[in-house]
Amino acid sequence: MHDCSENGSYFHRKHGVVRMDADDELFTREDPIFANKELLEINHLPEKNRIVGRDDEIQSLANAVNPAIFGQSPSNLLIYGKTGTGKSLCAKHVSRRLIETADQEGVTITYAYIDCSQDTTETQAVQSLAASINDAEKTGVSIPDKGISTATYYKRLWSILDAQYDVVLVILDEIDKLESDSILMQLSRAGEAGKIDDCKIGAIGISNKIKYKDRMDERVKSSLCEREFVFPPYDANQLRSIMNARKDAFRDGVLESGVIPRAAALAAQEHGDARKAIDMLRYAGEIAQANSAETVREEFVTDAREKAETDRFRELIRGATPHSRYVLQALTHLSLNEPHQDGFRTTAIYDVYEQLCEDVGSDPLSLRRVRDLLKEHAFLDVLEQSRHSGGSAEGNFTKHRLLEDPEVVRDVLVNIE
Repeated sequence: MHDCSENGSYFHRKHGVVRMDADDELFTREDPIFANKELLEINHLPEKNRIVGRDDEIQSLANAVNPAIFGQSPSNLLIYGKTGTGKSLCAKHVSRRLIETADQEGVTITYAYIDCSQDTTETQAVQSLAASINDAEKTGVSIPDKGISTATYYKRLWSILDAQYDVVLVILDEIDKLESDSILMQLSRAGEAGKIDDCKIGAIGISNKIKYKDRMDERVKSSLCEREFVFPPYDANQLRSIMNARKDAFRDGVLESGVIPRAAALAAQEHGDARKAIDMLRYAGEIAQANSAETVREEFVTDAREKAETDRFRELIRGATPHSRYVLQALTHLSLNEPHQDGFRTTAIYDVYEQLCEDVGSDPLSLRRVRDLLKEHAFLDVLEQSRHSGGSAEGNFTKHRLLEDPEVVRDVLVNIE
């Protein structure tokens, strides 16, 4: 047995023992760059004084749900806007403030947040909803992960609502990912159908797809009677303010003066996405750490932008099937070789796709199935599709254009696990 003194530690290896002195630290005990890195995490819900550039939108949402303070039914809402425009953030913030204000009026309110990109079926969504707001000690109701029917989940949900709350807001984020609108129908008609007696429900649907409503069942549209809000992308000044409100994530004096303006300008030019802008700021700090730099410099922002884009896109396509990636690789190949082309026809993509399949020894899918895979990528905002007319000789055809930087797509596809 080897002893461990206060001056050092002993580690066993196959061929002996390595001694590491106490001053030979493996881990850094104090972060030289970040003071509170949590402020730069995407899932962090900031305090109200850190929500920047959305005062008008917050007030509009608050006006729509204001009746809930008096135990009345809030309006149902649909919120549209590109990723990173503050939709979910503002919906959660207004819901949280509503709960605080209603409590002062003696009205019991809660809100439930459902991520429809994870809970894509009606059963999954209603199970998550019921489980998130249930206090089993008060209701005596259990919500198992599985094993009961969708109808039973709904019955237990109605029981929970009447037993515990006067009003419930249900936030359905990325609502366009739901396989059907059935949960919207159930929530919007629960009172009218006599399924709940004492509780009022308000639904808040959030989507990146401005045309989501066009896909909705007409009965759901009629039942919801919703109000619609569109969140525009942030401009450079708003992005700068957003990042300035979180700069105390860094230690005093670490963040050089040009970093935030540079990150804001890049983000505003490309997408107006606050999430990506905050990601960029966090990655710049991590690059400073990796380089043992004493400050976060403006030059790190460009590298941070590339890393943020690559990581985000990698997560987006990590679960894609091999053929889905081959189709994307074909479009990427065309985009890199003909950078001035404004999109490529399905048949051109298919020709390259067939060659890729031959190179890897895989049987190609049909042209029809490749069209479907391209539609799936368009739904994820990886590419953009546009319809064109070739006149009487060619008829109508579709062009596909990458929305991502082709070099980023290529690097991710090459290195994807």
